[in-house]
Amino acid sequence: MESDVTHAMFVSPPARVLRQVRTSTAGTPTSWMQARIKGKQEVAKGTLFVTFDLLGEQVAFEPGQYFFVTLPDVGHQDDRGLRRHFSVVTSPEDRVIGFATRMRDSAFKRTLRELPVGTEVEVEQPKGSFVLPDDTSRPLVFIAGGIGITVFRSMLRYIREEALPYRVALIYSNRDRDSTAFLDELRELEQEISGFRLILTMTKDPGWDGETRKVDTQFVKDYLGENLDQFTFLVAGPPPLVEGAQRALEAAAVPDENVVAESYSGY
Repeated sequence: MESDVTHAMFVSPPARVLRQVRTSTAGTPTSWMQARIKGKQEVAKGTLFVTFDLLGEQVAFEPGQYFFVTLPDVGHQDDRGLRRHFSVVTSPEDRVIGFATRMRDSAFKRTLRELPVGTEVEVEQPKGSFVLPDDTSRPLVFIAGGIGITVFRSMLRYIREEALPYRVALIYSNRDRDSTAFLDELRELEQEISGFRLILTMTKDPGWDGETRKVDTQFVKDYLGENLDQFTFLVAGPPPLVEGAQRALEAAAVPDENVVAESYSGY
């Protein structure tokens, strides 16, 4: 079921975009805005994809940035409260803003599960520096574990929609196919983006006949070759995956300036 409210208007950034703010009727700058839940969809076992209509507000953001969401109180409380930040999983071209999250037993997640499409929430302007490099000539390697795929889905959709000349290899690690968010879409993107290569590994899936190793130094070299200095690596996912990938790249003598990492803790 979709909301009948006009879609938010998104401005695609040509390069770097500074955080924008909204001015209230009293003339005071504020970064929050009202939004309405537009859609909720399970995109993997235990993973919910939520999109929001911004009710006509304009917002500019870069793929890879994050935003805060505050949910209304429907009776679930804990010490963490009802405000969280998430990486934007949608593209600036999608006309909605959204996130995907693993569902846990927190007050925020219980509330999110219960709220129907059409519920109004508060969202804040996207921000953050984990974004695509300006240099499109240098090949990129995305390393994602679990829900870390969200930032890279946003980036890849934007690359496709803008026909940007990035060359990207995505190493995507999960336990099994059932828990792999956006798997079918990523396979479609591999067919649609000429410079995109998808490398999957399922570490605990007995029925999977592909790669099953965890991401380590040898794994990276097997798929990318010995000359790793030519790549810029962007790493996102749970702390164990991110820390393991960083150790693997350090052992492969990849310079620190060629690695950008972001960890996501579950909550």
